[in-house]
Parts: sequence; C-alpha cells; structure tokens
Amino acid sequence: MLLYIHGFNSSNQSDKAVKTAQYIQQNYPNLTFHQPQIPTSIHDAMALLTALTERAVAEGEPVRFIGSSLGGYFASFLAEKYGGKAVLVNPAVKPYDLFEEFLGDQYNPYTGEHYQVVDEDRIAVAEYDTNVIRHPDRFLVLLQTGDEVLDYRQALHKYHCCELHLEPNGDHSFVGYEQQLDKICRFLQLP
Repeated sequence: MLLYIHGFNSSNQSDKAVKTAQYIQQNYPNLTFHQPQIPTSIHDAMALLTALTERAVAEGEPVRFIGSSLGGYFASFLAEKYGGKAVLVNPAVKPYDLFEEFLGDQYNPYTGEHYQVVDEDRIAVAEYDTNVIRHPDRFLVLLQTGDEVLDYRQALHKYHCCELHLEPNGDHSFVGYEQQLDKICRFLQLP
C-alpha cells in the first residue's frame, strides 16, 4: 500500500498528487494506492490516515508513504509508528510553530472550502511530532533550498541521519518533482 499525503491547504488534486497517481497507475497498476483529500481538522486527518494504514497492516501489506509539507510531517509520524518507508518532500518539521500565523479564516483554493484554524489545531498537530527519528533507514527526504514556505534547514537538521536529496533553488512545490519519481519508487521498494 502506498499512501500519498498532501500538505496544508492543498489537495489530492495538486500537481504532485496527480503526477504521482499517474506514475503509479502507469508503472505499478496492481499497487494499492490511496491519495485521499485530507480533512482540515488535524484529528480527523490523522484518523483517516491511521485507518488506511492500520487496514493495510492488518491485511499484511507493507506500508509506504509519500508526504509533502504537512503531509511529510504526518508521514514521518506514521512511518515511525507503523513501519514501512516514507518519502518526505519539503516536509514541515514544526508546523505547530507556524499555525499561529494561520489562525482564523482559511480558504482552500483546490477544494473551495472555507474553514477556521483555531489554537486547538496547533495543539493537536503537536501531538504527532516525532522529536527524534528512531528509524532513519525508513526515510528519503527531498529538499530544495528555495522553499519559500518552510526553512529547509530545519528538515536538514531533523533528518540528517536519513537519506537526503538536497537541491539548490527550487520552491515549496519541489520544482521537477516528476523527475524524482523513479528514485522515489526505488527507495520505497515498490513491487
């Protein structure tokens, strides 16, 4: 099972999500692939991601994750808790520190959804922090230094013991992501 987890205010129809789905369908058509729309509530989001992961584990399927931004933060938690491998694309490291600037009204341009970010969301997201990476062999981290949303150096520090792919420039979307899909799938050891 491969679970693609998009980021904050993004969608399962974002450019990376769509390119990943197309690549998987072309090259691994028999793989169980999920790319759900992640709920805006942190607890609802983790409940959905946990349910999908636990179902695969219960069925004896190896679990694998690709997470972008906040999705990378969630994927880190899931891979540490349930095993499997995870590819993190410009991952959020301390999203609870960033949520303060997003408090209040939010609009998701992909889904058209209007919603509120409240202080409880900041507290909730902190519950899923992986302070220490105990299984560095489970992670491939893709970073671009030009990320205008997150400080790539935080991820570089946190995941220093993991396999890292650092590119100069780029941006938060990870410019040229589709060119990394071969490498991503090899790391994930897709059947």
